[in-house]
Amino acid sequence: MLLVLSEEHKEHLGFLSEVDPAVVGEFGRIAVEFLKKGSNPKIYEGAARKLNVSSESVQHGVEGLMYLLTESSKLMISEVDFQDSVLVLGFSEELNQLLLQLYLENRKEIRQILGKLAPSLPHYHNLEWRLDVQLASRALRHQVKPTVTLKLHLEDGAKRSARVLQTDPATLQHLIHELERALAELKSSHCRRILRNIK
Repeated sequence: MLLVLSEEHKEHLGFLSEVDPAVVGEFGRIAVEFLKKGSNPKIYEGAARKLNVSSESVQHGVEGLMYLLTESSKLMISEVDFQDSVLVLGFSEELNQLLLQLYLENRKEIRQILGKLAPSLPHYHNLEWRLDVQLASRALRHQVKPTVTLKLHLEDGAKRSARVLQTDPATLQHLIHELERALAELKSSHCRRILRNIK
């Protein structure tokens, strides 16, 4: 799978061809550090002074490299696909090899960082249910009013919680129908392609 780069992104990465390969290696290290700790404008300014360029150019170059590495790691692009993706940038063979080396050395660490950044949501642990039927009341002697009570147990890491939901059978039937439609949509080729790109 090839990584498709926008024109703006190509322009930002174009700055890398103007600097020494050792500087590109340092930019790669800075990009991974920024993923861990966040952006630091002072580093951009220091590098800009050393290279005698604007700090904005350095920032765009590092952020472009960061985007290239994160997207490639997120999609788990193979070596060949990474090289083909970078080939459209028109870099020298030495710079292409350096970018490939940066990617291969850092992709596992970048995936771990991205995994930590993802929100942690509670997930299903157990479900208890009960069907209650009110057959009559003082006001109405012959009434049938069914109610379904659900106790949904959720797990978020080591923490567990429970949610109690109450509904009538018609609403529950509608909910089941909508969830089944969502599962069917998940099996479509379009959805599988999106999920493959997310992982």
